[in-house]
Amino acid sequence: MKLSHGQAVWGMVAVTAMWSIAGVVTRQLEHARSFEVTFWRSFFTMLSLLVILPVWQRKFAARAPVRAEGAGWQGWMLRNWGLTPSSRSLWYSGLCWSVMFTAFMVALTLTSVANVLITLAIGPLLTALIARIFIGHRLPVRTWMAIAVAGAGIAWMYGAQVELGQGTQQIGMLVALCVPIAGATQWTIVQRCQARGERIDLVSSVLLGAVISALATLPLAFPLAATRTDVAWLALLGLVQLAIPCVLSVICARVLKAPEVALLALLEVIFGITLAWIGANEAPGFTVLAGGALVIGALAVNELLGWRQRNV
Repeated sequence: MKLSHGQAVWGMVAVTAMWSIAGVVTRQLEHARSFEVTFWRSFFTMLSLLVILPVWQRKFAARAPVRAEGAGWQGWMLRNWGLTPSSRSLWYSGLCWSVMFTAFMVALTLTSVANVLITLAIGPLLTALIARIFIGHRLPVRTWMAIAVAGAGIAWMYGAQVELGQGTQQIGMLVALCVPIAGATQWTIVQRCQARGERIDLVSSVLLGAVISALATLPLAFPLAATRTDVAWLALLGLVQLAIPCVLSVICARVLKAPEVALLALLEVIFGITLAWIGANEAPGFTVLAGGALVIGALAVNELLGWRQRNV
């Protein structure tokens, strides 16, 4: 499926809008909390992708010739989830996704939507740093400077929570930090596989991540306290906030350059904070806005300069 550049841009805008509903929806929950919230969202993501994935594999994914394992669900499972050397990277990627799914929702129950989203925004810079450490990618001076500025922004936000004595907020930001770390690790794995001529089906790895997250958090979710309304909200998150935008983002990323994707992804921070402000009365404080401006500004300038250098 080939999109035009304009369609891909608007597709990514739609993706970020769908990603951004997590905070405001979480604030509508009546009784579901912490690991139960994570379990239900991961469970419904898994169900949604089990429906979407066969269509994806048949119509949109780059299809390799069917090997000896055969076609259909059984062959797909053996090819993608079997414990073979070619599938280990998929398992590593799925494990990273499971950490992202779990830490994101737990963080939202511990701290503000703004704190979580701004912490997530440092993901591209962490990806560049981890790729430098583990696979030798060189970082230009502008990226080192961006990492320093973004780190200062996060430190400012965290320090403000310490001064206010808000222990839960501090813990929430630390949990949220697990998301960009796991995301950076996941994308480094993908880059390493591409350098070796391997291909990871990202939709399949997201499904695997949802399965691992659901299984890992189920024992911690008891006793289940979610009302029918809570379950309906979390089913909405599983389908609309994760499964659908996951597939759409993979399609858009085939057309857009990496800096374009990174810049458009910043809309999630703006959309998410705005929705939480309007829909849940969660107004961000001055330190959140100031620290967030440093983080987002550093990322935006770094990506724009990189884009400009590539086009010169």
